[in-house]
Formats: sequence, structure tokens, C-alpha cells
Amino acid sequence: MTEPQKQPPAARPATTVLLLRPSTPGDMASSLEVFMVVRHHQIDAFSGALVFPGGKLEDADGDPRLRLRCGGADKIADEELKFRVAGVREAFEECGILLARHRGQRAIVAAAELKGIEERWRAKLAKDEASIVDLVEAEDLEIATDLMVPYAHWITPTFAPRRFDTWFFVAEAPEDQMALHDGSESVDSVWIGAQAAIDEAAAGKRTLVHATLKNLELLAEGGTVTGAIAAARARKVVTVQPWVETRDGKRFLHIPPDAGYRGLFRELPPAAGR
Repeated sequence: MTEPQKQPPAARPATTVLLLRPSTPGDMASSLEVFMVVRHHQIDAFSGALVFPGGKLEDADGDPRLRLRCGGADKIADEELKFRVAGVREAFEECGILLARHRGQRAIVAAAELKGIEERWRAKLAKDEASIVDLVEAEDLEIATDLMVPYAHWITPTFAPRRFDTWFFVAEAPEDQMALHDGSESVDSVWIGAQAAIDEAAAGKRTLVHATLKNLELLAEGGTVTGAIAAARARKVVTVQPWVETRDGKRFLHIPPDAGYRGLFRELPPAAGR
């Protein structure tokens, strides 16, 4: 009798944010840097790896009350909007960057005002003692979801024990806000050039998971903050769910050829027991 196939674990919705700044402050023609954090070794997902800030969606990220408090919401579908909201929330929780503005204004909340908002809300959000709805209503803010540009969409392979359905967004970091890891989920942080992160991983100085590496490669092609964001706006996002193929006794991890990445496969180590 054939045993029934075991169903893969469900992929949990998640979001990731690539916060960019020019390497020379105020010079948009200079090469870009991206903010990255090192996951705590006690975190189940990607422990010890250098990653972009992000995390799982929360129910409140899709609260219908937020639609009236999201920039450009009239042009964003509900399903996508909640991922953008989650990205703004995660960036605030994890590194203290808040992509939000007072309603009716174009400028992002300045660092001087952000200090008080952070003291009142950052820890509460991280501990699930408050939601993003509570924050924006109490502070009368609009979430700058219009500044979050879709960058990539990756779904963890079906063979993985923990799976995520992750949207990546790119955004320019506010010039006067200071990003800093939270000290709990993340134990270190760095502003780093995309190619520099790739090179340090190749030299064994950093650990990068596959999706992070491929998106750093894509980011490196943009060159500048303006170039990377313009390229993201022009590019069609193709969902990437890697799969494994075996050839001549070797295993290779593949990604779709139309997703826009260089290097469509990489060799995997032999399966356990071989």
C-alpha cells in the first residue's frame, strides 16, 4: 500500500524591507547602502544570518481602518496593502525607522518627534501590547505605504520545515532617522553596500540565506538609491518558489528564469544519509 504524501507545512505570510540610503549623506549620486541586521541565535528563522528587517504579518496589519491612514491606498489592493503596512511596522519595531507622516503633510516624521513616538510605542508593539492601529490613531499619523515599492516575492520551498510567503519592499530611509537593531530578535546591525555584503559572505565573514543573497545581487545592479528604486518600479515582480532537481547524482536549487536574477541555480550539499 502506498503511503499518503505528507503535506508540506503552510507558508506563513511575512514581509521584508530593504531600507536604502546613499553612502555619502545627501549625495544621491553616491553608491547605495542597505540596512541589515543579524538575527539572534535563539530565533528559529535564519538565526545568526545577516538579513533585511522584517517578520510575520499580524492581524492588525490588515485592519480596514488603516486604509484611510495609508498613503496611496487608493492605488493599492487590500492584499498588498497589509504587506506594506507590516513592512512599516516591522521596520519600526526592529530598527526604529518609522515611515509615517502627519496626515496632510508630505514630510516623514522628523527624528526629534520620532524619539517620543518610539518611547511610547516601540516596545509595546514588539511585545504585542499594542497594534499599528493603536499607534497611528493615537499619534494621528498616516503610514507612508506609498513609499514602499514592491521588490520581490519569495515562497520557501515545500521541503523546508518552516515556510514563509514573503513580500520584499524597497524604500529610501529618512535621512534624519537613525536605524539601530532592537537587541532582542536582532543582535547586530550594519549599513552596508550590496556588493560588500555579498563579498563578505563569499569570504566567510557573513552568513546569507539564499533569498537574501539573490536580492542583494539584484540590488547591486541598481547602483544608487534612485537607480535601485526606479528599477524596482519598472520591474515586474515574479513569484519565486525554489525547487530542487537532481542531475548526475548532484542536487541543484533552481529559481524561475523570468524572475530577473543572475545565476538561476546553485549546487546543494548531498542529502542527509548519503
